[in-house]
Formats: sequence, structure tokens, C-alpha cells
Amino acid sequence: MPSQTSETAISTYKGQDRALRADRLGTPGLLLSVLAASAPLMVVAGVMPTAFAAMGVVGQPLLFLILGAVLALFSVGYAEMSRHVHNAGAFYAYIARGLGPTAGAAASYVALASYSALQVGIYGMFGFEVSGMLDTYLHVSIDWWVPALLAVALVGALAWLKIDLNAKVLGVLLVLEVVMVVAFDGAAVAKPAADVLSLHAFNPHSLSGGSVGIALCFCIAAFTGFEQAPVYAEETSRPHVVVKRVMFLAVGFVALFFALSSWALTLATGPGDIIDSAQKQGPGLLFALADKNLGGTFADVLHVLFVTGMFAALLSFHNVVARYVFAMGREGLLPAGFGRTSSASGAPAGGSLLQTVISVVVVAAFALTDHWPSGDPTAPVMHLFTWMGNVGALGVILLMAAASLAVIVFFVRRGAAGAQLWRLLAAGAAGIALLGIAAYTVKQFHVLVGAGPDDALNWVLPGIIVLALVAGLGYGLVLRARKPEVHARIGLGNEAFQLERTALAERGARGTVPGSRRPEERESGRAAEL
Repeated sequence: MPSQTSETAISTYKGQDRALRADRLGTPGLLLSVLAASAPLMVVAGVMPTAFAAMGVVGQPLLFLILGAVLALFSVGYAEMSRHVHNAGAFYAYIARGLGPTAGAAASYVALASYSALQVGIYGMFGFEVSGMLDTYLHVSIDWWVPALLAVALVGALAWLKIDLNAKVLGVLLVLEVVMVVAFDGAAVAKPAADVLSLHAFNPHSLSGGSVGIALCFCIAAFTGFEQAPVYAEETSRPHVVVKRVMFLAVGFVALFFALSSWALTLATGPGDIIDSAQKQGPGLLFALADKNLGGTFADVLHVLFVTGMFAALLSFHNVVARYVFAMGREGLLPAGFGRTSSASGAPAGGSLLQTVISVVVVAAFALTDHWPSGDPTAPVMHLFTWMGNVGALGVILLMAAASLAVIVFFVRRGAAGAQLWRLLAAGAAGIALLGIAAYTVKQFHVLVGAGPDDALNWVLPGIIVLALVAGLGYGLVLRARKPEVHARIGLGNEAFQLERTALAERGARGTVPGSRRPEERESGRAAEL
């Protein structure tokens, strides 16, 4: 996409306020924005001890490498698709171009619900940790929802700024937490428990004897974020190169970083004691080990960066949701007002505002209704964070599986199956694996959210994704019947406006009255253009 330095340079028929600004992100900026969503320190401190405790086996490092291989297979087709489709709607745009506009409409609502749930859920953990730190260090006692709502306001304000400024904020916070985790890892490797540098955690036999499936569900959520790179395609300098490069860099970094960090935890406690230690100390395990091996000051700084890392993840997910809302508004899947950008920064202002309102409503609802038992201040984490986090992760896994199928159909329909054969085989293998993980996630949802086997939460929470799917599918069918010209544009993004401008020019040259083309002709024309 050309640099948008003036009104005439905007590559969209609808004008500057309907386009994200190009040339704002290069490889480093996009990579930092994507990796921030994975919240490395939050995963190391929260997800890893929980997975060790729940799975009851030592082989979590090996599991991260296996999942990295699966998601690398997924990225092969997904990245190739990013070279052909540049749309802030990413998942739903790809699915629309492969499986049709109605499927794309359904995917758009699932993506909106999933990423919104992932973002809002982190406010629970953030509020809990900040209130705890204020009590510990300043002896100030406040409810968790106060810092949570303040974070909502700050994230919303930052999201209105230029995306390259956002990337700098995310980059600084990300680098700090990665450096601290690497320091912890280095100390664990240099001085392991009982002075034994054990590689047992990478032995396939280390995955036996426990619930590997449950750990798989926990661990795959830690990768969430790498797939967001195509969301920023319209804002990168060379989307056909940068997006693909960033996805593979992100998958490789996350897989290796988390594998090494989880291995470091086993070294710091000893492979034989990691399960017992994780079950006893939970999310406090990392900080206790850091205090023991590197001193109290290091542990305190690590705790502060744990909070700032969560803030970076909040901002990263907020930016993604805002861009999905923008894309949906631009293509008629949401009110048109959401499909416009800020004249000052080029940020999707309407989408950002909508996500801010949703965040305020959800946090307030939990604050007013979530009455935890006396003496149990962890309810914001166990409920808001755990419930919404698992709902969002389930939705993203399903979207990745659907996108894998869409990639195959996209290239087969264009007669490129032979040229893209190995990519299509990779997409198919990844799609099957992802569907299996999604099925197991639903089966074990009660374990993931800490509910009983017969608890209503086991169907109510996954039902959020089902409801979003049904709503999107229904709306797509309505558009197909009543507004076929809008339905035909789903997934096209700015390409739709270019096609519309070309069509108007052609009709003007022929002396045809604009708008005289029948809806069914417009829809068939779209199919031919694709």
C-alpha cells in the first residue's frame, strides 16, 4: 500500500477516514506489538505453574516445542494468505475469501468476542496484582476494580495515539520483562537445584503419567498473539513481506522462550519437585524462586514488571479489537461509524471507544456481582481472568482451525493447489490438530475454569462463542438476502472501494446510471473479481 501522505494518496475510494495509515510499522514495531500480547512474564509466572500443577508431569518444556511446531505448520498457509489479503479483519477476511462472505461474517463476530474476552479478562488479574502491591509496599488498601478501571481509561487513551507510538510503549515494556525472565533463566541454569543440570523435561517420557491434554489447553493459550500480525497489514510498510516474517519470528521466539523458561523452573526446583512446588505455591512460584536465587530486590522488580507486562498485553489486545471493529464497520458488519479513523492519529477511534465501553461494563459487572467468600481475594483472578481468558482462547483456536481450511479452499479455487501443495498440506495438518485441541478444551472446560463437572459454567462460557457464531452467521444471511452488495464486500476491505471506484468509472464511460446494476450482478461480479 502506498504511503498515505495526502488526501489524494489515500488508496481508498471512501477517503482518508475510512483507511488506516500505511507505513507506520516495520518489522521491529510489528514484532514487538505482536509479542506484547503473549505477555511473557504473565505466562511464566501464571500459566506455567498452573499447567505444572494441573498436568502433573514434568514435560511442559517439550509441550511448548510441540505446540510451536503445530503453530509453525499453521503459519505456513496463514502467512502465504497474508501476501494475498491485506485487511485489518485478518481472520474473518481470510475466512471470507476462502469460505465465502457468510462464513466471514460469522468469523468476524467470533473474533470480536474472542479477542474482547481475552483483553477484558486480563483486567481481573491486573487489578488484583496492583491492589496487592499497593497493600504490600504502600499499605494502601483498595478494591481490585479501582486499578482495573484506571487501566481501562489509560489503555483507551493510548489506543487513540499513532500505532507507531503504541509500538514503542509496548516495545519498552516487553524488552524489560524479557530481560528479567532471561536473567532468572540464566541463574537457574547456572545454579540448578542439587547442582544437577537435568534435561529430563525434554524427554518424551516426561509427558507420561499425567493429564497432558489439560496442559495442552493451558499452554496453547500462551501462544495467543502471534496470529495478530495480519491485523496490522494495512499499517505496515511492506505487508506482503513484513507480516509473513513477523509471524514466523513470533512463533519461533514464543516456542523457544517458553520452552527454556519452563525448563528453568524445573531446574530451579529440581525436576522431581516442580509439580509439588507448583501445586503449593501456584503463581507465587516464580517470585519465590527469584527471591531465593537472585535476592528480594530482583523479585520486587520482577513483580512490578509482571504488572507492566500485563498492561502491555491489555494495550496490545485492545489495539487488535479496535481494528477488528474498524474493519467490520467499514464492511457493513457493524454500524458505519465504527469504520472510521481519527483524523489526527489515524487510529480506529470508534473501535477503540467501543472496546473501552465493553471493558468498563464487564469490569463493573464483576465488581458488583462477584461476591467472593470472606477471606478469598483471588476471585477476580479465578473468575474474570480465568473465565474470559479460556473463552477467548477457545474462540481463537477455532478461528485458526477455520482459517486453515479457508487457506486450502482459497488456493484450490484459484487453481494454485499444485504450486501451493506443501503449504496446503501444512495447513490441513495444523487444522486437524487445532480442531482436536479445541474439542479437548471443550471437554475439559470445567478443569480450565475451576468448575464442577456438572456446573452450568461448562456450557454457558463456551456458549459465548457459539452465540457469537450464530449471531454472525445470521447477520451474514440477512445481508445476503437484503443487501447483497454489502454481503459481497465482506473480506475485501479497501479493495472493495477500489472495485467500486473502477465500476463507477466504467459505468460513467458507458453512460450507465450508477447503481443500476442488479444486486445479483454485483455479487457474481465479486466472485469473478476474486
